[in-house]
Formats: sequence, C-alpha cells, structure tokens
Amino acid sequence: MRRSFVQSLRLGQFRSHPAAALECDGRPVAIHGPNGAGKTNLLEAVSLLSPGRGLRRAGADELAAAAGPGGWKLRAVIATPEGTREVETGAPGPGQPRQVRIDGKPAPQLALGHLFAVLWLTPAMDRLWADAAETRRRFLDRVVLSFLPDHGEAVLAYDRAMRERNRLLRDAITDAGWYGALEAQMATAGAEIQSNRRAALAALAEATAAAQTAFPAAELALSAPREAEAPETADALRTALADSRRRDMAAGRSLVGPHRADLAAVYAAKGMPAAQCSTGEQKALLISLVLANARGLRARRGTAPVLLLDEVAAHLDADRRAALFDELDALGAQAWMTGTGPELFAELGARAQHVAVTSAAGISRLTLLD
Repeated sequence: MRRSFVQSLRLGQFRSHPAAALECDGRPVAIHGPNGAGKTNLLEAVSLLSPGRGLRRAGADELAAAAGPGGWKLRAVIATPEGTREVETGAPGPGQPRQVRIDGKPAPQLALGHLFAVLWLTPAMDRLWADAAETRRRFLDRVVLSFLPDHGEAVLAYDRAMRERNRLLRDAITDAGWYGALEAQMATAGAEIQSNRRAALAALAEATAAAQTAFPAAELALSAPREAEAPETADALRTALADSRRRDMAAGRSLVGPHRADLAAVYAAKGMPAAQCSTGEQKALLISLVLANARGLRARRGTAPVLLLDEVAAHLDADRRAALFDELDALGAQAWMTGTGPELFAELGARAQHVAVTSAAGISRLTLLD
C-alpha cells in the first residue's frame, strides 16, 4: 500500500520546544507525559504541515517560545508515494506572517494540501455538536479540504468578496454595479463551495457504509436557516444575493449564502440528533467521522492521511481503545496520539513508536523509547 507519513520533525523555538527532533518510521506515534508537558504542542506542529492555522487556530505570534526571540520554525521530511518532500514553515520574527517553503522554494499554504492530508481530533472538538454553526462549518470545510485541496481557494475567494460586500452594506452604499461585481464573485465561489461540501459528505457516507467498525455511524447533511438557504447554482445564488440587498443592508451583513450553512448529524442506530446524544456518544461519533474521513481519503487518494488524536485514549474503555488501535492498523495511517500514561497505549505494543515528554521550567524534552 502506498503511504504518506512524517519521516522527521524538527522544531525551533516552537511553543515549549526550543529545540526538538524526532525521527519516525511510519508507525503510529504514541506520546505520553503529564499534563502541561508539551504533548499537544507536538501535534500542533504536525498540524501546521497542512493549510490553515493548525489544530488550535493560533496566530503566528502565539506559536513562538515564550523565552525565545519571537520567531519559530518547523522543518519536516514527509514520505509520499511520489517520494520524500521537505517542508519548512514558520515566522521569522514577531509580527511576521507565517511562511512556507516546499523543497526549498517559497510556496503558498494551500500547496501543503496537495502534498498529503492531515486530520485531527482534539478535546476542544468534543463540543462540536453543541457549539455554534460556525464551528461545524469549519470542521466540515477541513473535511472538504482533505478531499479537495482546491476548496480552500474557493473559500478564500468567497470570503474576500463577502467582506467587501458587507463593507458596502454597512456604509449604506447603493451602487448596483459594485454589488453586482462582488455578488458575481460570491456566486461563482459559493456554488463551488456548495458542490464541494456535498461531494465530501457523499464520500463520508460511502466510507461509513462500507466500513466494519466498532464506532457508531453518523448520518450527515447540510442544513441552514430557511431564510438563509443558498441556491445550488451560481446564477440562482447571484439572483438571491441581489434580491436580498435591502434586507442585508438593514442587517449590515450578507444573510444568504454558504457562509450560513450548518452541518447536521444524526446517530444512525438511534435516529437521534448528535446534539441530544450523551457526551460519550458524541465523542464516539466524532471518532467515527475522523475514521470515515481517513478511509475515504485512502480510497480516493490511494494513501491514508496522517491522524492527530489528542487525548483520545483517555475517553475510551480498554475494548474501545483496542478497537481504535486495530482500525488505525488496518488503515495503515501514521497516527500521532497523546495520553498521560504509557498504559493507555499498551495494546499497541511494538506496532507504535513510543515517546515520553517531560517538562522542566517550561521547556519540553522528548525521549524516544523504542
């Protein structure tokens, strides 16, 4: 099976890791240590090998070591089916934007999505079904981006045009020509966003239906407030935006479009909305979605994504932990997992690399145990 994984990772002045290096062989990476030792910082570093702001959505200045000069740097060698690639990313100093280099050449962040896919699950996501629709849209768009790396360009184009349109609305500008130009851009990008989201949901449904898994299946669908539903075609969306100008001007923002979409989920076996499920059921549904995403990617891209599972084992009993580890093994995915103690990863044994993280005076140290 063709594989993609992080082969080596080097950190400089990143969070609690002023200098750290880790060599990997493609097996899952089980990271244990006390709370606050810097385990999640390692996963965050790997998440920044993909487009966007990483699993904590941190700004560039937030990622620098507190006692350092203000800049930070990551360097990774990534094994892909087409060969190894070197990725460098970081900010050279305070107030500087994040930069990306691939094989020594400057590259846009969106280019990272074409190298390999990175998926993650963190404790902060446990409230996905209870949080605002914006949180679920962000989750959905990360899923879409994993399947369709160019989705990010459509989202950026839509957001840029919408911000300009919203500025006109707040300033009570009535020039139809200005609105028409921006609405045409929003309509073209918005129709692509809608199409991409539906394609990703179909891929998740297919991966879920074909799976033998210990985790519950979720039925997913796009939803939106009735007054905010976005038409599927660019022409219809452009018309809807034009028809909504007066209402939007009163609100000071665009009220129609894919930026109002929500992700609805139902626990399939119970027919129960995810928001009404127990905390444990919601966590199991999230794990199921991440695994379905990974299976769908392996089917379409020919290689499994890298998975980042922060504190996932602590929320599962021994049987569910063993089932999760077996599914990761079957996927052939490099999964980076964190937990407070080595006993949480005992079922993995030699199937994983085991890393201990300790901390003193706010500085993290890594010890590769095998």
